[in-house]
Amino acid sequence: MATKPSIPKGTRDFSPQEMLRRKYIFQTIESVFRKYGFLPLETPAMENLATLTGKYGEEGDRLIFKVLNSGDAWKEVAPEVKEKLAKGEEVHPGRLAAELSDKALRYDLTVPFARYVVQHQNELSFPFKRYQIQPVWRADRPQKGRYREFYQCDADVIGSKSLLNEVELVQLIDEVYAGLGLRVAIKVNDRKLLTAMAQISGQPEKVVDMVTAIDKLDKIGQDKVEEEMRAKGVTDTAIASIAPLFRLSGTWAEQKEKLERWLGSLPVAQEGLKNLSAIFDATGSLGSAVLEFDPTLARGLDYYTGAIFEVKAAEGSLQSSISGGGRYDDLTGIFGLKGMSGVGISFGADRIYDVLLETGKFPAELGSSTRLLFTNFGEAEALHSLALLREVRKAGIAAELYPDAVKMAKQFKYADDKGIPFVAIIGEQEMKDGTITVKDMKRGEQRAVKATELIAAIS
Repeated sequence: MATKPSIPKGTRDFSPQEMLRRKYIFQTIESVFRKYGFLPLETPAMENLATLTGKYGEEGDRLIFKVLNSGDAWKEVAPEVKEKLAKGEEVHPGRLAAELSDKALRYDLTVPFARYVVQHQNELSFPFKRYQIQPVWRADRPQKGRYREFYQCDADVIGSKSLLNEVELVQLIDEVYAGLGLRVAIKVNDRKLLTAMAQISGQPEKVVDMVTAIDKLDKIGQDKVEEEMRAKGVTDTAIASIAPLFRLSGTWAEQKEKLERWLGSLPVAQEGLKNLSAIFDATGSLGSAVLEFDPTLARGLDYYTGAIFEVKAAEGSLQSSISGGGRYDDLTGIFGLKGMSGVGISFGADRIYDVLLETGKFPAELGSSTRLLFTNFGEAEALHSLALLREVRKAGIAAELYPDAVKMAKQFKYADDKGIPFVAIIGEQEMKDGTITVKDMKRGEQRAVKATELIAAIS
């Protein structure tokens, strides 16, 4: 029985038209990255499991795709684990996975970047600015706008603590989305304010649990957030003490004043407020984006320490973040290189695609790369067209010759299906006259031109 063709849940095939649109997104983002001085970098799809675990928090670690060791992986499992399984005793899935796997698919591009920086530190000039456009994998539950395999487009600068880097990233985000024709809101917060909130609650040791829960606020609501905190051991008194966080509203200046009254006695809060003020003051006017302070923005990943960013589309129905990032003061420290501060932003290409498609923001001409199709009436006409085809391609115009001498209706349908705007018709009469009949497929009009006029006629 033949196997029914299918792909794993949370993954997708991309048609030629979809790929042209995706490349448009990648090229738009990459051109801005290069303009801001970032250099390209790639890292392997697989990293050592030890490189990835412990960097994303408990929930993130559960979403890492482990890669089964090659060969007889079972042979390497510890005898005590085998014995437990043989007796029918329970073995923690994490322990078993660690026994069977020492590699994993990368969860994001930031941790592999930190590993790369430490590994190649003597070859790099700091501050080091790099960008990566590569796929990542997460064992998440697939849903609208959330995939198990997706592309990230990251730009990071490491080796500098200057807030000018944060300001430049805000301007970069604005320029990318202006290039894509999409209006967005750039939400910003500082993890230092969340640390201060945990301190004022009386349970500073629960800051990670609080931040992880708050990060889900827009998905599950305040009641569920508080419920999750209680489950993690955060007391009702502590939860009540952070309630002002959920009531903050107004402009940045208005919210800043309220935060100063609430948290201003704490040095860590003073530093966070100072950082945010510097970012708002230095950013200046933006074109496609609006910069907004969001006190409940948390970014659940453990490695963030300063300013954090999240971008949401101001158009379309997708409510999820389409970009995010922030400051991490010592991510390289986990690999042995202390005090190397960095800041970065990541663009979620797949979610950006969905928003652009819904809002009709893709340029119409992305439907096909081919601009001109030469028809095929037979061997003599095809050979005559090949010489012209070479000249058209030399001029930088994408063109092709229909390979088979079939009915014109079929060849015109091919051009229509591929969105090819012009068709060059060269039959026996055109060969005698030294002309070409050019048909405009959109208007349905056609006219005869000389061979020397062909390129000008379709440009």
